[in-house]
Amino acid sequence: MYTVAVSFTVPAERRAEFVAAALEDGRRSLADEPGTRAFDLIADAEDPDRFYLYEAYDDEAAFEAHCAGEHFARFFAAVSDWAEGPTWLVRGTRVPDPVAG
Repeated sequence: MYTVAVSFTVPAERRAEFVAAALEDGRRSLADEPGTRAFDLIADAEDPDRFYLYEAYDDEAAFEAHCAGEHFARFFAAVSDWAEGPTWLVRGTRVPDPVAG
C-alpha cells in the first residue's frame, strides 16, 4: 500500500471552505478512483489553521492516477490561492509485518 501525508495551513476565515473542499475531494476520490483506499482529513490539535491529509492507495500508480484526476484538480483550484501547502510529511510504501499477517 502506498501512503502519503501532507499538511496545509489555511487562513482562519477560510477554514470551513478548506474543510469542505478536502472532504469533497476525499469522498469523490474514494467513490470514483478504484485504487484509493483511505482519505482522511485531520485537524491539528494545537493549531486550528493547520490540517493534515492522510491518503492510502493500492500502489504509487493509483496515487499518480489520483493526482491526474478531476477531484485532485478541483480541490487545488478551490484552495491554491490561499492555502499554504501541501507540505510533504510522508510519501512511501507501507511495510507489512509478516508475523502479524
